[in-house]
Amino acid sequence: MERHRIAVIEDEPDIREMIEHNLAREGFAVVAAADGEAGLDLVRRRGADLVLLDLLLPGLHGIEVCRRLKSDAATRRIPVIIVSAKGEESDIVLGLGVGADDYVTKPFSPRELIARVRAVLRRGTLQDEEGADKRIEREGLVVDPLRHEVQVDGLPVDFTATEFRLLHRLASHPGRVFTREQLLDSVIGDRAVVIERNIDVHVRAIRKKLGNRRHLVVTIRGVGYRFRDQEQSA
Repeated sequence: MERHRIAVIEDEPDIREMIEHNLAREGFAVVAAADGEAGLDLVRRRGADLVLLDLLLPGLHGIEVCRRLKSDAATRRIPVIIVSAKGEESDIVLGLGVGADDYVTKPFSPRELIARVRAVLRRGTLQDEEGADKRIEREGLVVDPLRHEVQVDGLPVDFTATEFRLLHRLASHPGRVFTREQLLDSVIGDRAVVIERNIDVHVRAIRKKLGNRRHLVVTIRGVGYRFRDQEQSA
């Protein structure tokens, strides 16, 4: 079986070497870079199954690295875990808002980091048992999981992997209310940074991309979200 390739973009040599050592010990193939520009080039040239990304990098900031990875069709499906000493909620919300799939704060234990990596990789390969391949068409919105595509009024719209899973989860069950905790568990994963605004950040990004179809994702105050059902849309 081919080993998962992990790209580590971290400027502190001791931390980078520690991460590389522990990933290699767990059977991962590891490539590494010490700054943002080199990291971007590394991922684009050699590919990766997952990126571990520091924020405070020399030159190109980690947030910009993540934004560029998630806006490029060739790399947007690669999951990104931010690993940073910046652990304030505002920092986490910003990282998730540009498309990161998870956020680990320094200092961390190697076991925790490996668990996060495995969880994110697992989420990328598992299929939702309830209609994972179901194509959804509603009011000018098309969500196609087999092609991993979203169209709004006939135009393709780029979604991050997490945004896509969240939209498809909601749209597959119109009218059903999901709590934030349920969405964290089923879409983000049980190893994610569990803060209430985690889901809210992704929903805001989804609504912005849906444009005139933003009304299809309904907020249930104090509870969570649901996808507007047919009767409500009539």
